[in-house]
Amino acid sequence: MLKITIIALGRLKEKYLREASAEYEKRLKSFCKLEITELEPVRLPDSPKQSEVENALNAEADKILSLVPNGAYVVPMCIEGRLVSSEELSKRIETVAVSGSSHIVFIIGSSYGLNDRVKLRADFKMSMSPMTFPHQLARIMLLEQLYRSFKITQGGTYHK
Repeated sequence: MLKITIIALGRLKEKYLREASAEYEKRLKSFCKLEITELEPVRLPDSPKQSEVENALNAEADKILSLVPNGAYVVPMCIEGRLVSSEELSKRIETVAVSGSSHIVFIIGSSYGLNDRVKLRADFKMSMSPMTFPHQLARIMLLEQLYRSFKITQGGTYHK
């Protein structure tokens, strides 16, 4: 069974987001082995200097990259990433699964984004939208799109 890991900086704080996450985690169990790893973002002052942000992103990159297993297909979520439709995401997941990689790792950075080292490790960089979303909501959106992707592959009616 395909393993999907989501590495996310920060925790889901609001109850409604935790409930939404739990619902999609439950739905995804029949399609993949899902693991969500939450990392604590580096704390920064309210108005950090650029050097402080860079140091924080670098420290976060160390944590993130230490969790990415060899052979995993890595998908950082970043603004420079490619916009894909639900159908394209479904096809990409299916292609990765049949091409021998049994583990896909999606990475959601902090509110300051991701360090370039994480982006360089990417097999595919993906963007949700040109709009900016809270990182907690982005995680729910990703979970929903993963569920939708599996339903598309299965030919289910959820996608319609």
